[in-house]
Amino acid sequence: MAQTEIVVIGSGIGGLCCASLLARYGYDVVVCESHTIAGGAAHGFERSGFLFDSGPSLYSGLSYSPSPNPLRRVLDAIGEDVTWLHYDTWGCCLPEGDFDTRVGAEHFCQVLENLRGQDAAQEWRDLQRVMQPLGAAAIALPPAAMRLDLGALRTIGPFVPSLLKQAPQVAKLTGPFSRIMDGIVRDEFTRHWLDMLCFLLSGLPAEGTIAAEVAFMFADWYRPGVQLDYPQGGSAALVAALGRGLKNHGGDLRLNAHVEEILLDGDRAVGVRLRNGQKIHGTEAVISNASIWDTLKLLPSLPPKLKRWTNQRQTTPECDSFMHLHLGIDATGLDHLACHYIVMNDWSLGVDAPQNLVLISIPSVLDPNLAPAGKHTIHVYTPGNEPYGLWAGMDRHSADYAQLKQQRAEVMWRALERVIPDVRSRCQITLIGTPLTHGRFLRRHHGSYGPAIRAGQGIFPGPRTPIKNLWCCGDSTFPGIGLPAVAASGMILANTLAPVKKHRAMLQDIGVLSA
Repeated sequence: MAQTEIVVIGSGIGGLCCASLLARYGYDVVVCESHTIAGGAAHGFERSGFLFDSGPSLYSGLSYSPSPNPLRRVLDAIGEDVTWLHYDTWGCCLPEGDFDTRVGAEHFCQVLENLRGQDAAQEWRDLQRVMQPLGAAAIALPPAAMRLDLGALRTIGPFVPSLLKQAPQVAKLTGPFSRIMDGIVRDEFTRHWLDMLCFLLSGLPAEGTIAAEVAFMFADWYRPGVQLDYPQGGSAALVAALGRGLKNHGGDLRLNAHVEEILLDGDRAVGVRLRNGQKIHGTEAVISNASIWDTLKLLPSLPPKLKRWTNQRQTTPECDSFMHLHLGIDATGLDHLACHYIVMNDWSLGVDAPQNLVLISIPSVLDPNLAPAGKHTIHVYTPGNEPYGLWAGMDRHSADYAQLKQQRAEVMWRALERVIPDVRSRCQITLIGTPLTHGRFLRRHHGSYGPAIRAGQGIFPGPRTPIKNLWCCGDSTFPGIGLPAVAASGMILANTLAPVKKHRAMLQDIGVLSA
């Protein structure tokens, strides 16, 4: 049996953040990734010279330091970075019409005034005024300083004065954002818009999204001089930076290393068994970056005292899945495209209705090297609104599956045709992904976007489990689906396992604490 100190299951962004920081702290770390490509839902892949992102396409707060984005803090801590490209405008194709909008405090007010009049614009300004102290409260305690043991007294202590100043805001941050929105915003379009932003942040509308997530977004997107970021080379470049950090600090990333079982000795996790039969013993910890549903599948039969925990976690509500359309197209004459577009078909159905919201990413607008000369790389997807039940039990090689793929992809084609009317005739590469694709390549239960734990009705459980030395990180542990949330989950767990002295030294190195 091979031996290391810490085994991490999965190389998603949360797992890589956790593993690379643990390696920086001096631990012997092995990351086991089932896929042949690292990155989980953020991995990139290549087809015929076109480089595609499999998942996230919106990045912010990553090109500067100090930044409230936990992923930026991880990169600083492990001494890695990528080249960041910048933009501030994206296209909107909404029932009200097609227009461009920008991040920043004032531009959306102008959009609202044009679409809805001065009252709607004033409501937005009122909301920004209310969100400003909430945003300050949301970032008052850096995740980099957090740990889940008594050592937190020494890492969080310096931030207590600022936290006390923000104490009146804390109660508002822990409830649903709709409570704040309902007291200020009456304009129907603005409420739809905020519902949509919440859905993109958490997979839930405003009534289910914790206000802290929205406050963090407002603090980042609506500050003066704000720009959005995109990693040159695509999401694969970001994954590669985290992988370099892991390896440079002595860690080991193993691809095509599918974990079949978490090994237990009584009620203690002691390692993992791979599909090829190899066993890896983890003397200090086993960390699962898989979803909670997929983590439970890796556990052997548990004693009765742990059954209640497994039953509770197995019933965690889940978001729906995705449809994906990855295209390589001829870009002749397409000189004025934006990098991103949001397409909403019908507000009255609800932002979370199946296939109602479609996102379009054309990253080669910013980074031409993602496609051959004169071409564009395009990723169109329905973000967490594709029901898995339509696909459950289907044979991926059947004619019925092929037919359903074409039918369910049609909404993405129509959305893209609002931007590029003749796109079908331009295609040189066409790849359609379904919830089954999502589940197969990302090892995601039901291809799910992640947990759908509604604000005020449940809390995310954090990284601890009742099984000794078994920990979790990723989107099943920390509120907010997306890169900042999973990076924070990995960082907080790594800090918790590290000696306080080394944790404080890291905070000093990245400028969170003064020396």
